[in-house]
Amino acid sequence: MATYYQLDFEKPLVEIDQRIEDIESRIRVEEPDPAQATGIESLRSQAQALRTERAGMLTDIYSKLTAWQTVRVARHPLRPQTRDYIDLMTRDFGEMHGDRRFGDDPALVTGMCRIGPMKVMLVGHQKGRETSEKIACHFGCAHPEGYRKALLKMQLAEKFDLPIVTLVDTPGAYPGLGAEQRGQAEAIAVNLREMSRLRVPIVSIVIGEGGSGGALGIAVADRVAMLQHAWYSVISPEGCAAILWKEANEQTNTAAAKSLKLTASDNLELGIVDDVIAEPLGGAHRDPKGTANNLSDWIVRTLQELKKQTPDELVNARYERFRKMGQFLEQASA
Repeated sequence: MATYYQLDFEKPLVEIDQRIEDIESRIRVEEPDPAQATGIESLRSQAQALRTERAGMLTDIYSKLTAWQTVRVARHPLRPQTRDYIDLMTRDFGEMHGDRRFGDDPALVTGMCRIGPMKVMLVGHQKGRETSEKIACHFGCAHPEGYRKALLKMQLAEKFDLPIVTLVDTPGAYPGLGAEQRGQAEAIAVNLREMSRLRVPIVSIVIGEGGSGGALGIAVADRVAMLQHAWYSVISPEGCAAILWKEANEQTNTAAAKSLKLTASDNLELGIVDDVIAEPLGGAHRDPKGTANNLSDWIVRTLQELKKQTPDELVNARYERFRKMGQFLEQASA
C-alpha cells in the first residue's frame, strides 16, 4: 500500500499506510491459528481505526488542494487513462486505426463500443503506462495523423448516427518538426470546424490533463465535463511560468497554476465546462473502478438528454455554446 508513487503533499499518509500494511501482514500470518483469534480481532480493530484516520486525512488533504497540487494529481502515474476506462466501463470495443493519409497514431485511441445501453464512438488520448508505451504514444501528445484519425472516425459515427464520446488527457499536441511538416495546426483547426457541425450528440470529458489546442482538437462538444482533479487550460503551468518569469520552478509553477484558473471548479465557474464529475476519495488513481462508474453514469445520462434534440438543434446549440465563451458586459461608471 505504501510502496507506490507518493505525492509530496501526501507524505503524512506514508506512516499510517505503513502501519496498516504491517498490521495486515500480521493478520495474514496469524489467521490460520485458532489460538490467536482474540489477538486477530484486536489487530483488525486497530487496522479499521487506522483506515478511518487515513480517510479523514485524505479528506482534509484533497479538500484544500492548490491548483498546482491538482496538476500533480492529474499527472499521477497510476491515474486511469483511456485504455483503462475502455476496460472498466465499455463492452464490445472494436478499435479502429489509421487516418488513410499517413499512418496510425497510438496517442489517440478510437473505436466503437457500448457504454451502458448506449452504442457510441469513443475517441481518447493515451499517454502510456510503461516506458516503451509512453515513448510510442509520445506521452499523450498526438500528431496530425492522430487528429485526422479521430475526425475520420467521428465522421463515420455521424454516418451511422452514433453519439461520440471523447476522453481528453494530453499536455498538448506534439510540437516536433515532423508534426509541423505534416500540418499540425491545420489538422487541429479542421477538427474544430468539422466537430462543430457534426449532426450527432458529442460529449467530452477531461480525465487528466487538458492542454491547449491538443485538448480542444477532440473537445468541441455539446457537453464538456471534467473529472474533479483534472486540469484544462490554454497552457501548462510550466509553460506559463517560463514565459512570465523565464524560469519554471515550484514557486513560479504554483503562481502560474493559480493565475491560469485551470482547475475543474474554476472552469465550471467560468462556463468553460458544464459539469464536474466527482472522483473517489483520494483521486481516481486510488479507485479507478469507482471513477469509471461515475464517468459512465454521467455519459449515459447526458447522451440520453442530448438524443432528445434534433440534429439542427444540436448543431445550433453547440455553435452558441462556444460562441458565447469570453463574453462579458461592462457597466458604465456612475
